[in-house]
Amino acid sequence: MTISETSLPDVFVIEPDYVRDERGFFARLYGEEELAAAGIDARVAQNAISFNDSVATIRGLHYQQAPHAETKVVRCTAGVLFDVVADLRPGSPTRHHWIGCELSASNRKALVIPPGCAHGYLTLTPATEVAYLISVPYVRDAQRGVRWDDPVLGISWPRSPLVIGERDAALPLLEL
Repeated sequence: MTISETSLPDVFVIEPDYVRDERGFFARLYGEEELAAAGIDARVAQNAISFNDSVATIRGLHYQQAPHAETKVVRCTAGVLFDVVADLRPGSPTRHHWIGCELSASNRKALVIPPGCAHGYLTLTPATEVAYLISVPYVRDAQRGVRWDDPVLGISWPRSPLVIGERDAALPLLEL
């Protein structure tokens, strides 16, 4: 697998390296040693999926508050989505910056979201599924979020959302 840095510190794109033969291919998507060598928390305490029926469904932006902050490795297993990571880390030189990356079942890329960054996505096709590897157990009282259209972040989504959950619609704006 190839681990590539992004413009946000500690946010990486993981792309599989394929070993092809007459049957198709084999590719490793998770390697504890390779991730740890890149400075990525490679623990896996949870493996989760989300499924979205409709195109233009938005989820996020979510994160877990310290001391329950988590590292996530996110991959699209069906459909196509626009995945976003927003840096909320105090003191970070890229605080309030964001990156977006298209993840799809066909490109098989994964995105690493470190602690202190919020994560969200917009589905670009119907029947989109997302798989998560998460480093620490979920703690309901530590869940936090920022609204997808927060003007401080100024995320440039590829289209307007058509479906948004009540909880996500009620997320707060950042306070400066």
